[in-house]
Amino acid sequence: QVQLRQSGGGMVQAGVSLRLSCAASGLTFRLYTMGWFRQAPGKEREFVAAINWSGGSTLYTDSVKGRFTISRDNAKNTVYLQMNSLKPDDTAVYYCATGSRTLATTIADYDSWGQGTQVTVSS
Repeated sequence: QVQLRQSGGGMVQAGVSLRLSCAASGLTFRLYTMGWFRQAPGKEREFVAAINWSGGSTLYTDSVKGRFTISRDNAKNTVYLQMNSLKPDDTAVYYCATGSRTLATTIADYDSWGQGTQVTVSS
């Protein structure tokens, strides 16, 4: 049974940094693309970032490019999302997920999901 356990997040002021972590179990982690999505109140869940199995390739949505960094440690079965220069528009519940296609950006291409972590950025 695949489990994705998220940590990190919280309530911060604009301009600061946060790091989200997602620890996976029940799967051969190093074989999977991993992704981060977010869902703001009243909005649909959207793609944020993805990383391929080795960590050698990454993909970001335009609104976070240059501010967010996705990374992974296959020895620890963990994927991270480093979020710098946070903005109020980044306020959302963030989810990690396992991808069935390399660097996929659509929800349908992700199978297992973490429990979600709230990130709130105040101005």
